[in-house]
Amino acid sequence: MFPVNYVRAKSLKHAVEQLAANPDAKLLAGGMTLLPTLKQRLARPSHLIDIGALRALRAIKRSRDKLSIGAGVRHYEVAASALVREAIPALAYLAGQIGDPQVRNLGTIGGSVANNDPAADYPAAVLGLAATILTNRRRIKAQDYFQGMFATALEDGEIITRIVFPLPKKAAYEKFRHPASGYAMTAVFVAVTGRGVRVAVTGAGPGVFRWTKAERALGKHLAPEAVEKLSVDAQAMNEDMHASREYRANLVNVMTRRAVAKL
Repeated sequence: MFPVNYVRAKSLKHAVEQLAANPDAKLLAGGMTLLPTLKQRLARPSHLIDIGALRALRAIKRSRDKLSIGAGVRHYEVAASALVREAIPALAYLAGQIGDPQVRNLGTIGGSVANNDPAADYPAAVLGLAATILTNRRRIKAQDYFQGMFATALEDGEIITRIVFPLPKKAAYEKFRHPASGYAMTAVFVAVTGRGVRVAVTGAGPGVFRWTKAERALGKHLAPEAVEKLSVDAQAMNEDMHASREYRANLVNVMTRRAVAKL
C-alpha cells in the first residue's frame, strides 16, 4: 500500500482549497471508480479529499419545470426519491438499474457524471434531457460537457455541485446490461420535450451521443416502427470481448424501439 493523506472536507470551500493546495489530490465521493483504480495502482494521489458527507451536495429539489439533484446524492436515493419519481420517472428507473445494491448505496450521481465512463447510465439521461451541470465555478450545458471517453469539460479544481434537469413531457430508458457488472453494454434514453424528441445512447460508443437520425424520425411519428429500419454506423461503436461493433449497433436500434414502446 502506498502512502496517501486522507482529508475529510468540512465544506465545499474547504474541498476547493485542498485541491488547490495539493495538485495531485483526488476527490472521494462514493469511491466506486476511484477505489478500484487505487487498488490496481492506476492512480496514486497524494491526498484523498472526502466530500461524501457534505450536506450541501445532498439535496433534491423540484421547481415548476426543473429537477435539481445534488452531486453527492447516491444512486439509491435518486431511485427512491418521491420527487424524482413524480417529476422524471425514467430517471428514477435508470438510477435503480445501476450496478448492484452495493454500488447503488455508495455511488453518487456527481461521481458518475464526473468520471464519464462510456458505459455509465447517467450520461444518457443528462444528455437526453439537455441537463445543465453546475460546478463551484460555472454552469455547463450537457452538449458541451461530454467530450469523449472519460473526458469532460471539467477543469482542474472544478467540482460538480448539482445537476439540473428540465422536466420532459415523458421519457423512458432501456438498457442491455452486462450480466456481471451491470454496466450498459448499450442503453438508450428517449425524452419527449417541448423542443422535440431527444435520443441519447450510452454504452455503445466511446462516449454518450445523440442519435439525431432517430430523433427526426420519432419527431414525425412517435412509434417503434419509425426507427425500425434506421441504423447507426457500426464502425463508430465499441468492440470488446463482450460484443462486436455490429452487435452494439444493432442494440442501439433495439433499445431505442423498446424505450419508445415504453413511452
